[in-house]
Amino acid sequence: MVRVIGLISGTSVDGIDAALVDVVGSQTDLKVNLVAGKTFPYPPALRSQILSVCSGSPLSMAELAELDDSIAQEFATAALTIQAEHDRAELIGSHGQTVYHRPPRNTENSREGATPFPKSLMGYSLQLGRGALIAQLTGITTVSNFRPADIAAGGQGAPLVPIVDACLLAEPNRSLCIQNLGGIGNVTYLPATRKQGNHDESEIYTLGEGILGWDTGPANSLLDLAVQHFSGDTLAIDSGGSWASTGTPCEALVETWLSQDFFAQPPPKSTGRELFGVDYFDRCLLEAKPYNLSPADVLATLTELTVVSIVNSYQNFLPAMPDRVLLCGGGSHNIYLKRRLQSQLHPVQVLTTSEAGLSVDFKEAIAFAVLAEWRVRGIPGNLPQVTGAIAPVLLGEINSCWHSLA
Repeated sequence: MVRVIGLISGTSVDGIDAALVDVVGSQTDLKVNLVAGKTFPYPPALRSQILSVCSGSPLSMAELAELDDSIAQEFATAALTIQAEHDRAELIGSHGQTVYHRPPRNTENSREGATPFPKSLMGYSLQLGRGALIAQLTGITTVSNFRPADIAAGGQGAPLVPIVDACLLAEPNRSLCIQNLGGIGNVTYLPATRKQGNHDESEIYTLGEGILGWDTGPANSLLDLAVQHFSGDTLAIDSGGSWASTGTPCEALVETWLSQDFFAQPPPKSTGRELFGVDYFDRCLLEAKPYNLSPADVLATLTELTVVSIVNSYQNFLPAMPDRVLLCGGGSHNIYLKRRLQSQLHPVQVLTTSEAGLSVDFKEAIAFAVLAEWRVRGIPGNLPQVTGAIAPVLLGEINSCWHSLA
């Protein structure tokens, strides 16, 4: 057993999700126990600066360094706090804060040859909150910067969680979609682990076989921007989807928004606020004007965009519809969104990962705790068919602290 802290702040930039977990086993026998989980909000000024950078605001190298340090300090504080009343962790896995993500320009032939893309075609992803500083501030070896190794192998660098989903959530007789609803939505498809018609538990699929995953598009990013816009920045989120639930979706507008090229692009694919951020939201508002929609109608329509984009991606890119969908992430608390998904996916049952034994709020942080533990053990953490990489690779950079070297 290894005690690990997983840390991540997603595209919603709500704060740092910290999970203190005990990791037992490796992959096919992996078990995790969530000892403690907590979300640590960013100081308002820091959150505002991060969102500004994510929206493309320029900053100097000196300002970038200061921002990197500030985020790392917040992550280190979260790590120290989450374990304060428990036995000390041996390892930290920190995803950091994504501030820029550029997918590879063309993934069509990424896995045909023995070499990755030329540099000009590679993706690029930047996560702030440097692991070396976290390691020094906490005195705990920290694995960080998980995406670059997959990107260097021609992959998207995302999503990275599907392989952990497979180890923790796959079922023998039922196919699943694990749908994360953060700022950006992403899905993991897990086929039933037992081969069709086979009742011998020793003959299950090889880890990774049949597993798929990709970013589905916006989840909460546009909804949060709309709530902030219509409330004059007095609200950050539409709690439970209560405001959107009083509106009526405009189907014609949803169809217009779905014409965006990303939705038709086949996996592997990933995205972020660079596409579904402030500029996209402003365009949505402009295109909504002729329909004379109320704020509630706009929120309902943006919710419907999230719902229909998810359902369409399942229908277009899965080998078959799943038997069950498990939601996680902040959007899993949006009752209206969940109800609309259930309506669109019927008869597929829509539940949450918590109902399957894995916290909806800390599943991503748990995953990076596991990926960190795999990294120090030399176990590859990506799935090439998900990211588009040419091969499985070790994910993350190991940052030792001077305490451990003394």
